[in-house]
Amino acid sequence: MAGSKPDTPRAGRQALRVPLTRTSRARVITVLAGLYVAQAIPVYLVGAAMPAILRQQGISLVSIGSMALLMLPWVTKFLWAPVVDRFYVERFGKRKSWVVPMQTICVAIVLYLSTIDVQQQLQILFPMLMVLALASSTQDIATDGYAVEHLPPEDQALGNAVQGGSVAAGVLIGGSLSLFLHDLWGWSIALKVAAALSFLTMLPLLLQREGENLREDNSAPTAQARKPSVFQFFKRHNALMILCFALLFRLPEGLIKGVEQAFLVDFGFTLSQIGLVSGGAAAGVGLGGAAIAVLLIKRLGLEAFLWVIGISRSLCFAGYACAAQFGYSGFAFLVVLSAANTFIRYMEIVGLYSAFMRVSSLKQAGTDFTILSCANIFVYMLGSVAAGAIAQYFGYGPLFTLATCLSLLGIAASMAFFKKASISAGHPDFDASLTKLSASK
Repeated sequence: MAGSKPDTPRAGRQALRVPLTRTSRARVITVLAGLYVAQAIPVYLVGAAMPAILRQQGISLVSIGSMALLMLPWVTKFLWAPVVDRFYVERFGKRKSWVVPMQTICVAIVLYLSTIDVQQQLQILFPMLMVLALASSTQDIATDGYAVEHLPPEDQALGNAVQGGSVAAGVLIGGSLSLFLHDLWGWSIALKVAAALSFLTMLPLLLQREGENLREDNSAPTAQARKPSVFQFFKRHNALMILCFALLFRLPEGLIKGVEQAFLVDFGFTLSQIGLVSGGAAAGVGLGGAAIAVLLIKRLGLEAFLWVIGISRSLCFAGYACAAQFGYSGFAFLVVLSAANTFIRYMEIVGLYSAFMRVSSLKQAGTDFTILSCANIFVYMLGSVAAGAIAQYFGYGPLFTLATCLSLLGIAASMAFFKKASISAGHPDFDASLTKLSASK
């Protein structure tokens, strides 16, 4: 394997560069869409379909909430992100060297799980899902690095909208479609279909030259090339403020999402209805939310956009609290509430990830972005684990009320750090890259 030098790009890599054109940018967007769908299918098969299936089979809320521990690799992946940035097979491609084998492992695990009896072999299910989480989270490091390296600053909101839309498609396929197929033909067919679709969406990357539309790193060179590392991120003067922003913005979200599927089951929804609610919202409202987010960021600016999202999310959580507290189980109301939550969440993804891209250095794109996304997921995981226990012992009403209060506090605190860290201004690499791209037009 070979590692690239941050300050002096390899000659071989320079040879792969092609002029920036609309066609080449469209190809990059297509590759990103395929990669995010490919990884989202198995992730949401586990995160969206399985909790509802297990709850229908009588598994406790505490056990379902504990499935959030499968997110542990997603929280700790920053530890090996520098390895993904540093080592690769140059002839195959810096990001392909990791994406292809990791996604192949994911597909193989899903195919294997399709052959087991879940009720009789539950002890096999969780270890295999943990391996899947390790492979998928590693693939995500490489994919995010690809996005930061290939999306010029003016296209980052669009790229993150594509990511949000791709995640929505993954929810639709891995979550909703799997629930429908499980109802119709059972566990085995549902998982085999998910595995096949996850493999097919990886094909655009295999057909794309990785050097196409690659951004130039025009920041001032250092006397000695520095290898990608977590330490390099924390040497930045505003690193802790950026990290606090990432930790606090999504502080309460896991308290809702960790038990949302179980909440709907307990309020009388069937698995097919849950699939309809989740799938319809993800495919329609979620995609629309991601697209609208791009327009709002351009019109309002990133800072004002994030304030709007935080306040809207708090109002949505208050709706969940009212429904649970007063025992209102109207199908239409809960469908609208779920759709609103999905709409806001996908808009939030576009805004947050655009902020993360702005402060990620091109010298270690995968590492910087991964550190911030791990912080984001860490608080989500804690909330999801706690959600099951709180709902089990205190009820859904107090849980959702707590989430609403934390949402209001979290948005106020996180946006204070956003302003202090000057996140809107971005990383020095951002400004240099923007100047270079503008000159090339």
